[in-house]
Amino acid sequence: MEEVNTTAAVQNYLDALGDKASPPADHVIRELLGRAATRLEVLCATMLLRDYPRLAGAPLNLQSEEVLGAIVERLMKAMRETRPPTVRQFFGLANQHIRWELNDLARRLDAQESTARLREDSVPAPVSSGSELSPNARRMLEAIESLPDDEREVFSLVRIQGMGQTEVAALLGVSAKTIKRRLDRSLILLTSALADLQ
Repeated sequence: MEEVNTTAAVQNYLDALGDKASPPADHVIRELLGRAATRLEVLCATMLLRDYPRLAGAPLNLQSEEVLGAIVERLMKAMRETRPPTVRQFFGLANQHIRWELNDLARRLDAQESTARLREDSVPAPVSSGSELSPNARRMLEAIESLPDDEREVFSLVRIQGMGQTEVAALLGVSAKTIKRRLDRSLILLTSALADLQ
């Protein structure tokens, strides 16, 4: 129930921001980000641990709270220019900025590791950092991207972002049965496309 309330509250804040012609309302944006903070942190943690696990390990030991702080700052700046009209577009914008932040941190870590290897040329090269995706992981991402739009969106919201099916139904304005049908279809299509990986 709390998740559905968050969706409604975020939509109210987005409505309050009005059209692009009106001046930025920093206090409304701050309240919006404060209300959405819990869900944003879940998105940060999910993406960090699933797609960038080496950032969570030594030497960075990055925590989701640290990512959240950077994302709030990014979104404060972005929403002065861009005012997403729907909850779906707001969280799409947040996802984009989370990925950009984590990519930037991964690039900086790679640059530091390269510099360290140049200085310590007498030491054997370290084992791969794991920053590159395996061929199977690439295939899975491509299979997800190739899903029909509706199925890809539901799969992303439920299986990747961890939202509940009821919440997704409310967010997309369709019935819970429709969400279940789209999710089931996405899983069937992915299972078929990646059958050899089982």
